[in-house]
Amino acid sequence: MNRDELLKLYIDGKRDFSNADLSDANLLGANLSEANLRCADLLDANLSEANLRCADLSDANLSEANLRSADLSNADLSEANLRGANLSEANLRCADLLGANLRCADLLGANLSEANLRSADLSNADL
Repeated sequence: MNRDELLKLYIDGKRDFSNADLSDANLLGANLSEANLRCADLLDANLSEANLRCADLSDANLSEANLRSADLSNADLSEANLRGANLSEANLRCADLLGANLRCADLLGANLSEANLRSADLSNADL
């Protein structure tokens, strides 16, 4: 699925994109609030400045993804792979990061207030 297909389906009301292959997708500034991206492959995707508020990204592969300045408030990122992801300046307020892999992630300037980081792996992450 490419960017245009995804955004057209989203505009048409579809919200379930679970298991979608969006690796390397350029979703800069995309509005995907409340989307179901559970188990989606977003390896190396550009989600910078995207609206992912209340999205389900549980078990998703976001390794090396660019989420700089993205709005992930109230998002479910439990068990997500965010290894090496750029989350600088991202809004993670009230996000669920239970068991997430944040190894080597860039979290500089990220809003982590009230985020659930229980059992998350923050090894070598920039905080």
